[in-house]
Amino acid sequence: MTARLPVFPLGTVLFPGLVLPLHIFEERYRALIRHLVDLPAGAPREFGVVAIQAGWEVAPTAPGGRPTAPGGEVTLHDVGCTAELRQVTELADGGFDIVTVGRRRFRIADVDERSAPYLTAEVEWLPEPGGPDEVADLLAARVIAVFRQYLGLIRADPEEISEQLPEDPTVLSHLVAATAALTVDDRQRLLAIDDTAARLRAELRLLNREAALLRQVRAVPVPLTELASPPTPN
Repeated sequence: MTARLPVFPLGTVLFPGLVLPLHIFEERYRALIRHLVDLPAGAPREFGVVAIQAGWEVAPTAPGGRPTAPGGEVTLHDVGCTAELRQVTELADGGFDIVTVGRRRFRIADVDERSAPYLTAEVEWLPEPGGPDEVADLLAARVIAVFRQYLGLIRADPEEISEQLPEDPTVLSHLVAATAALTVDDRQRLLAIDDTAARLRAELRLLNREAALLRQVRAVPVPLTELASPPTPN
């Protein structure tokens, strides 16, 4: 099943269930928000968030400050996530502050740069797991344990790691992917995995890698600030 979606390129990866606030200042995306707000009651107010593979979030401008054609020289990853518009605040300069929530994963089939002021794309919905999965349940328990250890390495206050983590394996997999200090490429690979158990296995490898790096940094016998700057003369 395919659908046509407005597309918002960003330098980040959105996952289902995660909150994404945005400040909208480019005119093409102001037009997108106005379009969504004007939809009839009950219509889905959502757009696709896709991480940028190469290029820039902000379109280049022509002489006089006018934006060039939508999209510019941007190359997008092929898997993204819809963002459901939850809150809109219109600003005095005509821009918007919005709050969105990730909903559904999709794969881009075709990008259209000309039919609207903003990018649109033909997308294919990606499958989401349904029903119990014993393997995913077992992996989720391991991910929770390793993730708590990882949080203990990056947070100074132990009380900050006492929050309740979701027990649902799919929800957990998206939360870990979004909140661990991973690269955009790492997050993109996790978003593209259809199977929850496979995503959790990948997260175990990544968390163990990151935890090992953090332990090495902590073993350095001088402050990191001293490593980052040249020695001061006597």
